[in-house]
Amino acid sequence: MHWGVLLAGGSGTRFWPLSSPSRPKQLLPLAGSRSSAEEAVDRLAGFIPPERILVVTGAALAPPLQAALPVPHANYLIEPRAASTGPALVWATVEALRRDPDAGVISMHADWAIRDPSAFVATAATALDTAARHARLVTVGMVPSRPETGFGYIVPGEPLDGAARSVARFIEKPDAARALDLMADGALWNSGLFAWRAQDLLREVRLHTPEIATGLPALEAGDPIAFFEGVRAVSIDVGVFERSEAIAVVPGDFPWDDIGTWEALARVRPRDRRGNVVHGAVTLVECSDCIVWNDGPPLVLSGVRDLVVVHANQRTLVLDRARAPHLKHTLDALPEGVRDLE
Repeated sequence: MHWGVLLAGGSGTRFWPLSSPSRPKQLLPLAGSRSSAEEAVDRLAGFIPPERILVVTGAALAPPLQAALPVPHANYLIEPRAASTGPALVWATVEALRRDPDAGVISMHADWAIRDPSAFVATAATALDTAARHARLVTVGMVPSRPETGFGYIVPGEPLDGAARSVARFIEKPDAARALDLMADGALWNSGLFAWRAQDLLREVRLHTPEIATGLPALEAGDPIAFFEGVRAVSIDVGVFERSEAIAVVPGDFPWDDIGTWEALARVRPRDRRGNVVHGAVTLVECSDCIVWNDGPPLVLSGVRDLVVVHANQRTLVLDRARAPHLKHTLDALPEGVRDLE
């Protein structure tokens, strides 16, 4: 059977001051009226039922996620510590395999904006089918729409069957010039949407990922705490996909965005005729290409352009849009009393 794994940890610091440790970006309605975590579960309707969705998160986020999502509480895997996506996905895969010896797993992040759920499900089904037919781990590659320097890229290799191909290599976060060259050569964005048969992932972990393989006996014995004590933090991309030769890529034919920074709201939310994106009580006078989020009293902007302005959690942020991907540098420079939110 098919199983879904939803990665829902992280604090979303690039959406400060709206995002907080108790209400990070995956619990916020950034792309629409519902949170991205709720939309992630919704889009699986008719394909993978809630009882076969596993949610991996931290202790602080489990209660609000449990309140928001129609997923059984027994399906929440609460990490004893953050150790990146590698250990998280191996734990979820072992749990799916424990419940279902024929488990096929599709792995998703809880902070994506996807505007065509039916196309998403069709691609997920293709990825799972490819994983089963070729005994490979599958990544979904998105056709780039811009020379994005914050994403990883996939260079497809030899054809397998249908639209599936092997992977020649992965390239992580190239500069703009290199990204343009990759786009011209047919490279794809590495979306982070992965599929595998449970036993195939564990095979590749044992072969290529000592950071995690040493902890597998504890996990298979039903002791996730000992597993996390014995593993080293490593992403699934670096620890498995970039080392294994049993990898395939299938193209994703749907609008996708990982909503990584405030700048992304200009891609996933409606814009007015001057390119502004507005949420809340906001009045703009002769402004253009601004992103404004206001959870407080009326806010007025006049005669400005290319700004991110956010008022939330009793904080106000004014930022040049070009600096939105580097918000963490700003946060690092703030006094703790200003930066830290509950």
